[in-house]
Amino acid sequence: MKLASLKDGGRDGTLVVVSRNLLRAARVPEISPTLQRALEDWNRIAPRLAEVAQQLDEDRVQGAFDFDPTRVAAPLPRSYHWADGSAYVTHVELVRKARGAELPESFWTDPLMYMGASDAFIGPCDDIPVESEDWGIDLEAEVAVITDDVPAGVTEQAAREHIKLLVLVNDVSLRNLIPEELAKQFGFYQSKPHTAFTPVAVTPDEPGKAWDGEKLSLPLHAWVNGRKIGSPNAGVDMTFTFPRLIHHAAKSRPLMAGTVVGGGTVSNQGSRDGSCCIAEIRALETLRDGKPSTPFLRFGDRVAVEMLDGAGNSVFGRIDQPVVQYHPPEMNRP
Repeated sequence: MKLASLKDGGRDGTLVVVSRNLLRAARVPEISPTLQRALEDWNRIAPRLAEVAQQLDEDRVQGAFDFDPTRVAAPLPRSYHWADGSAYVTHVELVRKARGAELPESFWTDPLMYMGASDAFIGPCDDIPVESEDWGIDLEAEVAVITDDVPAGVTEQAAREHIKLLVLVNDVSLRNLIPEELAKQFGFYQSKPHTAFTPVAVTPDEPGKAWDGEKLSLPLHAWVNGRKIGSPNAGVDMTFTFPRLIHHAAKSRPLMAGTVVGGGTVSNQGSRDGSCCIAEIRALETLRDGKPSTPFLRFGDRVAVEMLDGAGNSVFGRIDQPVVQYHPPEMNRP
């Protein structure tokens, strides 16, 4: 089934079930007001939502309405925990190579992960507001999973059962702010603003055989201003699977229901099918030409992210966002 959150339900949105073809939706207040609430009691609530999904696909839901992606927030408008990994180590290797840095051997055996801003997520058609183009605005197209409650010390095998939903994200990065932050050896903060999500999150059965319980083997398409920059397969060159990432995140503490775990920028070795972020394109240009030529995003640019199944149908709907300049309130300026 496919689930979304309308923007008319406060900060946590209003949960709706969406048809498989992404054309119709239905409110389910008698089942669960929000997706967060559903995840907290998933075993009881999910079967009831699935019944509505089936009825919706059969056009048997009274009160169903046309699904409009511009009216939805992220499926989880905010989360208690957003942990983003870097599962495609070949991407990390390439970017580091372009700046003359060696890749530590441990990167192949121990996942990289940071905790991002989860107090608010961006809807699929919302603006990407950034104060300055000088900050190096970039998109990062990723696959992510959403869990129920995960106990600390969970094994990789057991972690598979805690993956309840799949979703795509645009993990916006401010590349030119990253070096100074990492130099402090305390991780990302200012360089990672709020993350955007596809219109719907889907249960693991929706992609069919493309989801094997550990990774999603479908091309992830990314565009900038209508020009496709890449469509690497998310199931290829994924060094760390999602159960491995969950196992890593829960090593010393439990994960609460509604935790979002990202796999990092999707990348295939050698970028045969293009890239899912501008930083990788610039790294390839640097290695080939001695310097990058592709600029980072500018105000007025538009980015899109989408994944299609084998029949050409959109699995999650499309992220389609403009980059706009943010102006701080006058009262906050020095």
